[in-house]
Amino acid sequence: MTETADTTKRLPAAVEQFVLRWGDMGGQWGVNRSVAQIHALLYLADKPMTAEDIAEDLGMARSNVSNSLRELIGWKLIRRVPMLGDRRDHYEAEADLWQMLTRIAQGRKEREIDPMVEALGPVLAAAEGDTTLSPVARKRLNEMHGFVTTIDSWYGQMLTVPPSTLMSLIKLGSKVVGLLGMGRGKTDKTT
Repeated sequence: MTETADTTKRLPAAVEQFVLRWGDMGGQWGVNRSVAQIHALLYLADKPMTAEDIAEDLGMARSNVSNSLRELIGWKLIRRVPMLGDRRDHYEAEADLWQMLTRIAQGRKEREIDPMVEALGPVLAAAEGDTTLSPVARKRLNEMHGFVTTIDSWYGQMLTVPPSTLMSLIKLGSKVVGLLGMGRGKTDKTT
């Protein structure tokens, strides 16, 4: 699959396909392909795996596996699991999809939304008394700040909603928008 594919242990076809596809998607999301492939393998594994097992199954260099495991632990998508009678570290993936989604969203929020909120504060403070700033730039800065803080607040609110309720809302899809009398076809009279 990556560096040492000639020594790869044969995985079931469905597992191999999932690992490959998850790795491709990870690349599209800005995640290293090896990290995503290891996550996929651990997610489908029926028991915790050692770094050596992972390296053998995926045909990856042991150093690459170690670095990828550290990154996955940092995202809290996998954890070390002690195994009686074995001094090696074993790893397993978070299997609860809502926990996985929440952890990924939290990581993205910390890396993307929080810095924007923090950066916009001083920018807006500087813009407040600046008579050289055009009305268009001022309006757009305020809109950006409103949007980012709303997303930040929404994320916090969603953490309090039980997963079963969120799933029900997601399954309703566009019906929720229709019930609220909103939609992309409607125009906002305030802008």
